[in-house]
Amino acid sequence: MPVEFLGIAATHDGSETNPRSGAAFDKEYTLRLARAHEDHGWDRVLFAYGSGSPDPAPAAAFIASRLDRLQILLAHRPNVSYPTYAAKTFATLDRISEGRLTVHFITGGNDHEQGREGDTLTKDRRYSRTREYIEIVKRIWTSHEAFDHEGEHYRFHDFVSDVFPVQQPRPGVSFGGSSPAAYEAGGAEADIYCLWGEPLEKTAEQIEAVRAAALAAGRPAPPRIQVAFRPIIAPTEELAWEKAHRTVDAIKARREQGDPVLVRHHRRGEPENTGSQRLIAIAESGERYDRALWTATAAATGGAGNSNALVGTPETVAAALLDYYDLGVDIISARGYDLLDDAVDFGRHVIPLVREEVAKRDAERAAEGARSLAEAG
Repeated sequence: MPVEFLGIAATHDGSETNPRSGAAFDKEYTLRLARAHEDHGWDRVLFAYGSGSPDPAPAAAFIASRLDRLQILLAHRPNVSYPTYAAKTFATLDRISEGRLTVHFITGGNDHEQGREGDTLTKDRRYSRTREYIEIVKRIWTSHEAFDHEGEHYRFHDFVSDVFPVQQPRPGVSFGGSSPAAYEAGGAEADIYCLWGEPLEKTAEQIEAVRAAALAAGRPAPPRIQVAFRPIIAPTEELAWEKAHRTVDAIKARREQGDPVLVRHHRRGEPENTGSQRLIAIAESGERYDRALWTATAAATGGAGNSNALVGTPETVAAALLDYYDLGVDIISARGYDLLDDAVDFGRHVIPLVREEVAKRDAERAAEGARSLAEAG
């Protein structure tokens, strides 16, 4: 099966290691970073969502109107708009991008962050709302006749949209989470299920949970699996590990200095979401796993989001990614700490190695299948 690569569509040059140099929405940098991804072999970029961050939808429209091939993954929280409105926004963006949109629905794993925009539902009710929201959006994308909806969270009457996506029957739906409630909702509704990078054994367990949830929901096929990492690469193993330790030192220094942006987005204390709790537990159990997984970056941020690293030469990191591919992962999410330069380096030195090996394995499997059919005939 083909492998795809997802990068980040940041709207400024800041990261956990470096404060941003300009405004929260730097139009020139946003375009420059997206173009670097398009020019260096990436398939799509994520426009992330934060309560105080620039709105990702118009930022995505800006990029889609200026680049020809790069696909868009738009993060969206159901608490910020009614599904009738959101479905039209997504369909319009799919039109602008000429069919390059996937929507990533975020349930929200932190009560404090959700409350910043007035969301007071409990976590379980948020998952229920997200599932209903996705169902409504899908129906709006595909229904040309007006319909009513009477649900647990939403009610409306006689609605039909006048804007429909380019993609038929609809754009893709992406979803993530590591709790049983997340597996149930995403297993039922998602085309792509997103996980944070964990050791191979634990990733395999999560993939099985997602597939079981999809089977329980009566789906004929499970979602595709995406896994996210923070690659740290260099020409030699020694240089890569030196770079890795400098990265963690920079993260810790910013947190200790009380950087307002870093502290606000990566709050201290026990995280509420299961995914971050898992990252912390894994870090407490060990710093290095498998070929190249390193948990010190996750520990330094308190398990904040996509934060486990893969450290090594391009060849080492590519081999590690292929181990995940062998588990059934066919979308790799990767984001460095120097967003622009790391996107270029990863695109130049890692993506071609992974694609070449995947193509080789696919060809070998196809040849083996052909031989088996010939022998059976």
